[in-house]
Amino acid sequence: TLSIVSHRQNRLVNQLLEDVQRVCAPRVALVVTENARDAVPIGSVQGARPDELILNQVRRGFGANHNAAFRHCRTPYFCVCNPDVRLTADPFPALLAVMAEHGAAVAGPLVRLPDGRIEDSARRFPSVPALARKLFVDRRVPDYACDRGALEVDWVAGMFMLFSSDAFRAAGGFDEAYFLYYEDVDICRRLQAAGGRVLYEPRAEVVHDARRGSRRNPLLALHHLASAVRFLASRAPRA
Repeated sequence: TLSIVSHRQNRLVNQLLEDVQRVCAPRVALVVTENARDAVPIGSVQGARPDELILNQVRRGFGANHNAAFRHCRTPYFCVCNPDVRLTADPFPALLAVMAEHGAAVAGPLVRLPDGRIEDSARRFPSVPALARKLFVDRRVPDYACDRGALEVDWVAGMFMLFSSDAFRAAGGFDEAYFLYYEDVDICRRLQAAGGRVLYEPRAEVVHDARRGSRRNPLLALHHLASAVRFLASRAPRA
């Protein structure tokens, strides 16, 4: 089951649905959520048709939207995918194979930017020193060598995550206390704490037209900071 959430991004969603129809439609059940009403309707002649279309009356966060979509999941695997992802080939065979081989709870693909560069979508858990290094030293240095075969990693980025439905259910889904950002980090930490494996599989690829909104929008930057503080506080030793 593939879950896509639109925040007035229906043009992007329709492009993604066309990709799904072209590369992987027979194997995918689709749940699309309109988190904010858009003048552009969901669906196009060339695109895959959603099996479920959720129209929110009140805007919800990343985790809450995908948790609601998961309630419609009747398949062994559950995938969350951002609207600004494009599929040039079917990423699922490689991801499903590596998850089955290693009994993984979640896996993520290699993510390319539109210009062909590799995005840092497999990362180590944040810490205060690590965040300081990213901020003041060189944020372009990746945490892992992301082109050398399947790796077990701390977390994979939320623009495209393929979960075992059983593992996602056992974890209780995303923590909805995170409205935006760090939901992916948190659920990977909880899955690992429960004995699950988090894998990165570069034989599967997607393209991400990354907007990096939090670098330009003060409100999004505030959400990012609040979520980072929440995550770091959740890992702090208890007195």
